[in-house]
Amino acid sequence: MALLIAGAVLVVMGLFAGALLVAAPLGIAGASGDYTLWLLFPLLSVAGFSLFVVGAKTAHIRGLSLVLSCALLLLAVVSAGGLMLHATSILRNESSTLSLWYVMAVAGVLGGVGAASRSGQLDAG
Repeated sequence: MALLIAGAVLVVMGLFAGALLVAAPLGIAGASGDYTLWLLFPLLSVAGFSLFVVGAKTAHIRGLSLVLSCALLLLAVVSAGGLMLHATSILRNESSTLSLWYVMAVAGVLGGVGAASRSGQLDAG
């Protein structure tokens, strides 16, 4: 049970780090995207999911996998939207968009793999 809770908390912290990386270049809530967040975002997400899997039953794993995949894909889509706003000069912010590219790539790959594996389970069942 302790691994389940610790894993879930780490997943939430990883997603929060990713959200801050997206919020910083968009100028939302005065967030700042430190390079530590660049490491924490994928590290906490993957480590938290791994701990959760060790301590969970199959139904819990499927549930968290779906939620995490959807949250990561949402982060990737918001990052892409932020890049579009910046490219079209709708968002006039002088900060770098590198963190948006990073979150879009990492969250897109991790979320896409998670969603694809979930989709394969639905088709087989």
